[in-house]
Amino acid sequence: MEDAINRAMEVGHMAIQKNFLFALAGLTLLTFSSAGLAEGASPATLKKGKALFTENCEVCHQADAIGQPGVAPSLTNPELLSTASDKFFAATIRDGREDTGMPPFAHLGRRGISAVVAYLRSHAVGPNRAVEIDAQPEAHGDPRLGKQWYANICSTCHGVAGDGYEAGGTGTAIGLPSFLNKVSDGFLRETIKKGRSNTRMLPFQGPTALADLSNQEIDDVIVYLRELAK
Repeated sequence: MEDAINRAMEVGHMAIQKNFLFALAGLTLLTFSSAGLAEGASPATLKKGKALFTENCEVCHQADAIGQPGVAPSLTNPELLSTASDKFFAATIRDGREDTGMPPFAHLGRRGISAVVAYLRSHAVGPNRAVEIDAQPEAHGDPRLGKQWYANICSTCHGVAGDGYEAGGTGTAIGLPSFLNKVSDGFLRETIKKGRSNTRMLPFQGPTALADLSNQEIDDVIVYLRELAK
């Protein structure tokens, strides 16, 4: 236990230094192409979705949904589009995110929300793997170790309690029930492992990762996050 905590602290210090240098370098946000239709969506649906997005979402998420660091996340990030299901997008648009700046948009109705989701999907550059990812097993681990990892390598951006932007962080509010109740452990696992390209969310597994966490260490973090939502 003590060795694991020491490892978490050591990697955490390295991660903070790397993240600081990364921020100084300045990231150039990728402009996504809208070429290619979302599967099954008609041109009329995509046109409607884009119009609704421009009217209701663009002020925070920016044109083409590339996001604003510290304000609203990118919704057309390739990793997000390959990981998140249509159900996740639709429920988030409908319900918003309680305790964040994301209000509910249930007034758009089912068809309007579906059109916005189709518009977001039109930015995808690869297949959607949500069914496969959501079918991954639930995480099992030690929340005490997960808390240590979170404190050292996640809290800098996502906030000490996972409150994200509302706590002055540059990352989203990943500790809130309004988020955690809509995502699977597979979704969280894939996001931690691979990060989100062209954002400040770097990968946390692999030789080039911000911190090369093991599968068990990632599951420890997920179990800790689930504790926050209780």
